[in-house]
Amino acid sequence: MVVKEEKNSKRKTAKENQILPKIRIKIKAYDHRVVDSSAKQIIDVVLRQGVKVIGPVPLPTEIQKFTVNRSTFVHKDAREQFEMRIHKRIIDVLNPNRRIMDSLQNLNLPVGVDIEIKM
Repeated sequence: MVVKEEKNSKRKTAKENQILPKIRIKIKAYDHRVVDSSAKQIIDVVLRQGVKVIGPVPLPTEIQKFTVNRSTFVHKDAREQFEMRIHKRIIDVLNPNRRIMDSLQNLNLPVGVDIEIKM
């Protein structure tokens, strides 16, 4: 009797460890407001289809800094610094279907938003 219970527990853990199909959507842009509005728009489209969504999960902001001399030759100490900030979000769609993929590809998003869709 004890042996049967162990087998049943192993079966349950195997079912729990099954990997569900999902789509991972990565959104990038220079303006955080545009990223947030795009993420909201994507989530609204997916929820209309009746599928579970995880996210948007904010990722660390990537900062690129550039230092430039103000003068061309003489004044080495006079410099300017510029930076670009790239804001990122991740959205996971669990158990997607073909209609969700079609609606995501036909989505109209603002200019300056980069989207990567991975299966």
